[in-house]
Amino acid sequence: MDNQPVSEITQILQKWNAGDEDAKELLLPFVYNQLRKQARILMARERSDHTLQPTALVHEAFLKLSEESGIEWKNRSHFYGIAAHLMRQILIQYARQHSAEKRGNHNVHFSVDDLQIPLEQRANSIVILDEALEKLAELDERQAAVVEMKFFGGFSNSEIAETLDISDRTVIRIWKAAKYWLFRELNQKNP
Repeated sequence: MDNQPVSEITQILQKWNAGDEDAKELLLPFVYNQLRKQARILMARERSDHTLQPTALVHEAFLKLSEESGIEWKNRSHFYGIAAHLMRQILIQYARQHSAEKRGNHNVHFSVDDLQIPLEQRANSIVILDEALEKLAELDERQAAVVEMKFFGGFSNSEIAETLDISDRTVIRIWKAAKYWLFRELNQKNP
């Protein structure tokens, strides 16, 4: 994920858990590059006229992370997983706003192999994908988490395995099952 010592980031997260407000400021330099990488991956999939830039996405996500209470940080992987989830929520919010402005009812096309969505249909598509992920989370939280980390976090299989404390082979198996479920679900919405 990043080249910073795992233990140093974990130590800062533990200080954050203990209520040390300075820990948030200490953490940012250690995680900023990885968060920016995640944001660039996400923004590369967005429409070209998107008003949100990767830097702004990182800052908005980190601000939301800083405001979150009740999170008991386990380690850096846990932190990056939560950050990916927040980035997803931010992009969904922007997509809903964009979709509401356009109010277009266009067909939505998904490639389940990599969940790439055409740029011109991204705002409507990301809302539909979010709805499908919410439904999947009700059925299988782990499958939804794997999709979220792969698609919204840009995580590799080994990074997902570390975050969820499972094997790489289990991630691959879960990813295949989740892709199949999403394919069926999305095709029902878009015959």
